[in-house]
Amino acid sequence: MKKHLPGTAGYVSFVLHAHLPYVLHHGTWPHGLEWLLEAAAETYLPLLRMLRMLQDEGIPVHMNVSLSPVLLQQLAHPDFRAELPAYLERKIAAAREDAGFFELANEPHMLGLARHWERFFTHSLEELQILDGDLIAGFRAAQQTGSLSLITSAATHGYVPLLGTDESVLAHFRTAVRAHRKLIGSDTTGAWLPEFGYRPGGKWHFPVAPEGRSEAWQATQRIGSETALEDAGLGFTFVDAHLVENAERIDDGLRTSEASPSLYRPYRIGESNVAVLARDPRTTAQVWSPEAGYPGDFSYLDFHKKRWPGGHRYWRVTGVGLGMEGKEPYHPEAAQERSRVHAEHFVSLVADTLRSQPSPDNAPLLLCAPFDLELFGHWWHEGMQFLGNVFRILHNGSHGVHPTTTEEYLAHYGTAGRVRMSEGSWGTDGDNSVWLNNETSSLLSTVYAAQLALRDASQTPQWTAKGQAGRVARQMCRELLLMESSDWPMLITTGSARDYAEKRFREHADAFSQLQAMWSGINENRALTEQEEATLTELERVDNLFPDLDPADWKS
Repeated sequence: MKKHLPGTAGYVSFVLHAHLPYVLHHGTWPHGLEWLLEAAAETYLPLLRMLRMLQDEGIPVHMNVSLSPVLLQQLAHPDFRAELPAYLERKIAAAREDAGFFELANEPHMLGLARHWERFFTHSLEELQILDGDLIAGFRAAQQTGSLSLITSAATHGYVPLLGTDESVLAHFRTAVRAHRKLIGSDTTGAWLPEFGYRPGGKWHFPVAPEGRSEAWQATQRIGSETALEDAGLGFTFVDAHLVENAERIDDGLRTSEASPSLYRPYRIGESNVAVLARDPRTTAQVWSPEAGYPGDFSYLDFHKKRWPGGHRYWRVTGVGLGMEGKEPYHPEAAQERSRVHAEHFVSLVADTLRSQPSPDNAPLLLCAPFDLELFGHWWHEGMQFLGNVFRILHNGSHGVHPTTTEEYLAHYGTAGRVRMSEGSWGTDGDNSVWLNNETSSLLSTVYAAQLALRDASQTPQWTAKGQAGRVARQMCRELLLMESSDWPMLITTGSARDYAEKRFREHADAFSQLQAMWSGINENRALTEQEEATLTELERVDNLFPDLDPADWKS
């Protein structure tokens, strides 16, 4: 074990999760491709630019970024790569049009804000040009310099506690590591569990009956999330604080220990070699909450009020509970100063938290700070400035906190033992209720029927064949993965983009049904009809993620 540096409070590890559902070829605005373009322009490109600037300043950055496999597929797609520069040009043109209007209206402050947006999107376009249009190359380069350590997630962000078969859970992570290796060019050893959803091994039964299946379903023995991670060669993951706080600590003989687990040391999960790190609740509230946290500061840019047709934002949060008419003009300089103040407060909070906690094994402590990457820049415009300022303050050294990646910390300090955790997530009430409720139960019923149908299909000799059989098998797997996305039930439960989520789910469910019918014909040694061949070709065009997908990953 590496020695603890004198005067060090401990370590902080940012883990930023980049994810969007598969939206290519499924609508543009207000829901669809626009989500991906906004995230690239306002978060991904600004992050890569910030990392380059910090490197030029001689400031080291060590943090994890999780790139969901479904996001990687879209960032690599030629259709997205062709559209992104055009989108940035449109945003620049819209800012110039706004500037012309404000100049004629003799509104100098608003004119300055229009110039702000012109510069902002010009910087993103310049960053894209530096990368020759390839965002993934930017992430790859940042990993090669040591700024980032890239990790993965479930293939299409399936919510693991509610996936109905072990085969589906295993296939998500097998598909993920293969896609990561192909697009990033290296293996990864860590994974972000979607929605921080964890399920231990043990008896499990369907929470809703699979659609159209009349069997009396008995509880079955299921693998834990850690088993799927270990199967895919993944060695660490993250959960919400309450799962570790309420965990049962066990010794290497798997006997219960009286000592309570710490939130600031990693543990191995059960009998596995997979390490788990807990999300720190205090810093989470400061960064995540739009009401009580930093993003709700009255000086920061308001997310909701926009000027049309360009869609640029010119107003600040201003106050609590205000309508759109009560928003006052944004002042970038004031917001930048607040981001510096908040960064200083954040680092102080990290240091105070680490110094207030005992170490269970005398190893230096680690505060884990996981967030959705899109929070920074997109939802919270000043969030990327905040991150840059945090790393500048950490480099200053006055607080005794050192940035690190999860891999670096585990390599130096290992784990503090083993824990058994209960099922849970970072969702409302820490359970499955965001993804399992009266509004989403019909989706789950359909998914469970599809998972069982695919498991049955995978047992036939043709499942790993070439030709038409292989194409149908691969597309069945793709459509099931897309049905399993955690985004659809979440969007339905929260009421944001509900119609889009329901439509998308039904499209993939219908596609799966069509493919299932084709598979039945293949099992009867019947070639596809001309219409079936046309349908399959169109599905392969529209939902063409994971070109290296292997149907054998779903075999029992």
